[in-house]
Amino acid sequence: MILQQANLPAVRDSEPPVTVLPASSDDLSSLDMSMVQVVSNLRAHLKGSLISLGVLVLVFGLVIKILPHSYVATATLIVNHGDQNPLAAPDFSTGGDYTFIPTQIDLIQSPAVLQPVINRLHLMSSPEWGKGYKGNPPALREAVLTELTKSLNVYQGAGSDLLYIDASAKYPDEAAAIANAIANEYLQLNRQRIGQPAKQREQLYTKELEQLRQQTIQAQEQVTAFRQKHGMIDLAPGDGDEAETALKDLQQKLLAAENQERTVRAQLQAQPWGIITPTAPGAGDLAATLATEQNELAKVRETLGPRHPEVLALESQIAATKRAITSGLGSQLADARKLVAQYSAAVQSQLEKVLARRRVQDQGTKLLLELESAKATYKRALDGYSQVQFASSSASNDVALLSRAVPPVKAVKPNKKEYFLGACVLSFGLAFGIPFAYELLLNRRLRCRDDFERNFGIPVLADFDSIPSDRAPT
Repeated sequence: MILQQANLPAVRDSEPPVTVLPASSDDLSSLDMSMVQVVSNLRAHLKGSLISLGVLVLVFGLVIKILPHSYVATATLIVNHGDQNPLAAPDFSTGGDYTFIPTQIDLIQSPAVLQPVINRLHLMSSPEWGKGYKGNPPALREAVLTELTKSLNVYQGAGSDLLYIDASAKYPDEAAAIANAIANEYLQLNRQRIGQPAKQREQLYTKELEQLRQQTIQAQEQVTAFRQKHGMIDLAPGDGDEAETALKDLQQKLLAAENQERTVRAQLQAQPWGIITPTAPGAGDLAATLATEQNELAKVRETLGPRHPEVLALESQIAATKRAITSGLGSQLADARKLVAQYSAAVQSQLEKVLARRRVQDQGTKLLLELESAKATYKRALDGYSQVQFASSSASNDVALLSRAVPPVKAVKPNKKEYFLGACVLSFGLAFGIPFAYELLLNRRLRCRDDFERNFGIPVLADFDSIPSDRAPT
């Protein structure tokens, strides 16, 4: 059989050099390969690898093309440290900021905020959020809550009092709606947290105010009924009270009668019956007569003897006058004592009336004090009621909405360019790496002279070019 010249082997110029070959081995799967072996292996599978590369790139490109977009919308909140409700505002004490903002972040992502958002946006009826879950409603709600929590990212701005709520969804409008709904629900919950104590205080204040009003009305009715019962207009005692004025007048008259009684008694006890002057005790007509008679007796005694009829007559007249004076003083003393007794009884009776009236006035004064106290308390409460109403209705918040989320224009995920470049690199590795690894590890073939020399220790004398399959031997 004769071959064409083009396929004849190349004859070496001289004897083949003595080459030290490695020990013969029957293991064709040796991983120790030369660059010639690697290149010959790659050339043998080049066509299939290129076809595989094109197919893989096409498949990965189609998969990347149909990947769903993910849009992220952001709502921004701001912490207001100075906006404090006068009744129920939070007090940022020292170090409070370190726990306040993390607490708000946890609150935003809590079921207390997310559950109402799920109900408001009807996310349980959305296949995207339910992920085809067919369980009972509580389990479905839990699954939707989990998916919604995964789609959220709440974080604080670096070195600022801003809070950002990122919500990701398949559609731009849906992402913006979720971010805004979460922000609104959180702000509503925050307002309730701040305003609820003020509302409760307003309700309690209103109830107490009504009680004070009823107490004031009751006290006024008691005072009115007391006045009607006792017939007293002025319940407070004063200097112009008629009963006390009458008592003072009677006491003065009693004092005058007692003085008169003491004077008459002194006159009776201190009668020297000497020469009586008109100003002496018991002065009057009898005292003047007695004084005249005593003067005449003194003159007569100077000239007449003690037994003279004229002297005896004057002494008899003087004795009769003294008896008349003594009788008159006794009568005056009896009248004075009687008058003292009458005034004493009148004073005691009037005193009892005054004391009884004073007891009534004391009771009335007590009722008046209770009425004034009730009025003053009710007035103070009524003056402060407007402040309580204003504080309870004021929209004071420690966190406020700075900007609402708007539908994003571009999708954040996936980045299809990066995905496609990565797919190309992966496709290249798979297209050229899998055939090479398959032949290297599973189905080793002889493709170059290094395969004979390195694996079997057989020296190669000549290399043939590849024989085309359309050339038949002659």
